[in-house]
Amino acid sequence: MEKVAQYLQEHIAGEVITSKDARKYFSTDGSVFELEPQIIVYPRNSSDIRKVARFSWQLAERGKHLPITARGRGSDQSGGSLGSGVMVVFPAHMNKLLELDTGKGVVTVQAGALFSDLQNTLHTHGRFLPPYPSSIDFSTIGGAIANNAGGEKTVKYGQTRKFTKELDVVLANGELVRTVRLSKRELNRKKGLTSFEGEVYRQLDNLITDNWELIQNISINTTKNSAGYALWEVKRKDGSFDLTPLIVGSQSTLGVITEAVLQTESYNPNPTLISASFENIDLANQAVEEILKLGPSALEIVDKYLLDFIKQNNPNQLVGLVEEPHPAFILLAEFDDVSDRKQKRRSKRAVKILKNLARDFSVATDEHERDMLWKIRHSAAAVIWHSNGSKKALPIIEDGVVPRERLREYISGIYDLFNKYNLQIALWGHAGDANLHMQPFLDLSKVGDRQLVFKIMDEYYQMVISLGGSTSGEHNDGRLRAPYLAQLYGNDVYELFKKVKKIFDPYNILNPGVKVNVTQKDVAPLLRKEYSMEHLSDHLPRT
Repeated sequence: MEKVAQYLQEHIAGEVITSKDARKYFSTDGSVFELEPQIIVYPRNSSDIRKVARFSWQLAERGKHLPITARGRGSDQSGGSLGSGVMVVFPAHMNKLLELDTGKGVVTVQAGALFSDLQNTLHTHGRFLPPYPSSIDFSTIGGAIANNAGGEKTVKYGQTRKFTKELDVVLANGELVRTVRLSKRELNRKKGLTSFEGEVYRQLDNLITDNWELIQNISINTTKNSAGYALWEVKRKDGSFDLTPLIVGSQSTLGVITEAVLQTESYNPNPTLISASFENIDLANQAVEEILKLGPSALEIVDKYLLDFIKQNNPNQLVGLVEEPHPAFILLAEFDDVSDRKQKRRSKRAVKILKNLARDFSVATDEHERDMLWKIRHSAAAVIWHSNGSKKALPIIEDGVVPRERLREYISGIYDLFNKYNLQIALWGHAGDANLHMQPFLDLSKVGDRQLVFKIMDEYYQMVISLGGSTSGEHNDGRLRAPYLAQLYGNDVYELFKKVKKIFDPYNILNPGVKVNVTQKDVAPLLRKEYSMEHLSDHLPRT
């Protein structure tokens, strides 16, 4: 590999390293897996990425396999930012905001830009990017796009795919393309190209046309979904065609994103936040259903077990915020309408609902008061960082999403699963989207717990699928959930996913082992012997 690294260093402007320490550092991300790359590349521009991809393609043509994995800050909990070949690391150099059109609310940014940096800049112009993940402080724009990220604002605004208008993407052979929605005439021009880009358009259009009915009937009735490839978003009935929604959420398995053009929204720095406590799931669920009709910008939930966990392990964190005995559930409902009149009207209607259902509630319009109430929801981070002896909270079943009307069944199913295996329960997430998070405490140094990881995953994802849900609401498939895609979508659709991968990446050099063609036998050997997120310790993540 040293000769390969030397060759790459001679031909790119960025840096290439192969030190053991660097390779060890990049062998883990936020997931439970470990896979060490051979070469680390810090590209300075798209040309560097094109040269790396072209080199890998030429090796593949000669029967040698050197895969490429794109990486931001490594917060991915699905194992999607791990790879055994060349690790292309964006934040060092490709981290710039390139253009901001305040009139149109459109921003152009490089893939390695930190989400929080972009968000802070947008705020100064009265704009924001709504689908920010909980890891906003230490995740990149490229990572958010690759995962089709979402978060607390998704209930009102939607996920990253909705806000991604155009992309610059390096294809597997090193060609740089700009994805944008094309008219039928423009599509035909693309299909007439003699380049690899032309071949991609020809084959993909044929695949979609030949399987139109199957693709149009793909239906997962959830408000969020990051599982699989969004084939149904590519071609419309009017013949227009766009690769952008397909690339979003593809975790760099179809191409490497270098730049993005994103649509932003008007930002209101003075929302109204309401916290409400409930004695049981029925009352909380009824409140969710009623408040959703008012169009909240966030509708979050934490349960009694999380509050008990915080009380036991960090008793001062929620002093004065939550009364004991702890309620079964707490909901946080936010309204961020730019119109003060509309915001007040909706907040008053929410209060009227809560007077009939909640044990107690409080309303915050002051910034400090809002920040204090948000501590209730963000306290879930304590679960991630807590060690129960040698046991750690593992992100193995933390992103299921079901139809909204089945939220109650979903919560009951989660409790039943944790009780079955005598696991400590703590639940939080996005009640408005029925997208919940939970992380069981297990000891990966023990063979029994390592085996239990896959038993719990099997039962959990089967339960989610049986409720009509998706295995991934916002964190994507990666290596973790990829084995469940065929069960989620059915074999016919899964075969289409594999064909899409083959069209874009015939030599399987773009992030192999992620999203498709993955089984549990493939990922089991990658399971860590000990779990930690120590390389993110400078950013105490929220969840």
